[in-house]
Amino acid sequence: MTTARTINIRGKLMPLNTPVVMGILNVTDDSFYEGSRVASPGELVQRARDMIEAGAGILDLGACSTRPGSAPVEEAVELARLHAALESLDRELPDAVVSVDTFRATVARECVVNHNVAIINDVSGFEWDNAMFDTVAALRVPYVLTHSVGYAGDEVQYDNFMPQVLKRLAYKVWQLRQVGVADVIVDPGFGFGKSMEQNYRMLASLRDFELLDAPLLVGLSRKSMITRLLNIDAADALAATTALNMAALLNGADILRVHDVSEAVQAVKLAQAMKIER
Repeated sequence: MTTARTINIRGKLMPLNTPVVMGILNVTDDSFYEGSRVASPGELVQRARDMIEAGAGILDLGACSTRPGSAPVEEAVELARLHAALESLDRELPDAVVSVDTFRATVARECVVNHNVAIINDVSGFEWDNAMFDTVAALRVPYVLTHSVGYAGDEVQYDNFMPQVLKRLAYKVWQLRQVGVADVIVDPGFGFGKSMEQNYRMLASLRDFELLDAPLLVGLSRKSMITRLLNIDAADALAATTALNMAALLNGADILRVHDVSEAVQAVKLAQAMKIER
């Protein structure tokens, strides 16, 4: 049996022997799934409360969309959005475990230093901002390392797909651990620089990521690998998302990043009831 993993959240260990659900909160006006957007601090806090009550162990807050075809907002805009949102969460939900979804080092530093932020979730794998690597090393917070070659929606040519994905992640995990980042969480990066076929091959091969000896975060929620295959809109992709989340759980996912917390929590309970050896 695989040893149960943990992540250090502000000096306390969060166990992952039961997979954790991470709820997505977006303070943007252009995230690919409209249902994830929140328009005001009051709405944000209520949505966050609802997610926690539904069983979310982590809240992932984003203020700069990386959806296919999007243009990132200016850093000052991202920071202003996050400061306003985090001030509300700090005040109303001080015990919540908050992750910030950003690829910018300055934003990461500001959020951790000035707010109750416990995790940095960087979809670029420290590729889009040269300062992110040193910043995360200095902050000493858990870091979500995403396999990201290109941008969301791009397709990249691979000579040997899965070995190349694993090799790239293994090297980056090693780099981070060398500078003292003890809590590296690996995200395979579904949708980033991968074809539809490659996304599904990777999902079927999730057990291979155990070679990296790190918690595994899977984000499949309402993504184009679902909507394009089934010819549906993101708004209609909940059932298919839940099906793929169950596949991820059965193949070793430790954290599910989702828009719909209740359904993901149900999937976790069902997987645990099957007594999956993890």
